[in-house]
Amino acid sequence: MSQAQPTFEDVWRLFQEGERRLRETERLMKESRQETERQFQETARQFQETERQFQETERQFQDTDQRLKQLSKNLGDLGNRLGEFVEHQVAPAVVRLFREKGIEVHSFHPQMSTKRNGEALEIDLLVVNDGDAVLVECKRKLAYEHIDAHLARLEKFKRIMPLYKGHRVMGAVAGMVVSDDVAAAAIDKGLYVLCQNGDQIEVRNLPTFSPAIW
Repeated sequence: MSQAQPTFEDVWRLFQEGERRLRETERLMKESRQETERQFQETARQFQETERQFQETERQFQDTDQRLKQLSKNLGDLGNRLGEFVEHQVAPAVVRLFREKGIEVHSFHPQMSTKRNGEALEIDLLVVNDGDAVLVECKRKLAYEHIDAHLARLEKFKRIMPLYKGHRVMGAVAGMVVSDDVAAAAIDKGLYVLCQNGDQIEVRNLPTFSPAIW
């Protein structure tokens, strides 16, 4: 049985089907190119955003670094100022305080540090003569915890520095800023209180004050 010959309609239908498939392929390729281009643009946008964030992070880092340097400088300046406060204002005031009570001052030792039998002791200012010693704690702003710490320091002073075991040991606290409440608490514990008042150092204790002796 012979095979039927394709008619014109069959050929035309095949031609139209081929053309449809070609257009579909072109459409898919176009969509693929568009999607690829969209993904490329999105990747480029993300890269630009990442670069912007990196630059912003770097700027913030530089800003933080600058602030840390400034803070370090400020702390250094504050430390220098506190050191000057101790050396040029507190020390002469303590010497004056001793002499007003008829006690001669032989020497004073700023920033004293010592250690014995595993115990350490740091004293901002030690003022001494043959029989008396005053331990002075100096702060920018005196607080209650500084009073407690200084009392503990006074308690162990003779144990760590037996050279002064025969001395009358007294305590004083000094501050560039000292509130009335903190001053009253220190005086109640038997400590001398010295504070800055303008360019001068004043003693908050009354003339009738009797210091605690260690």
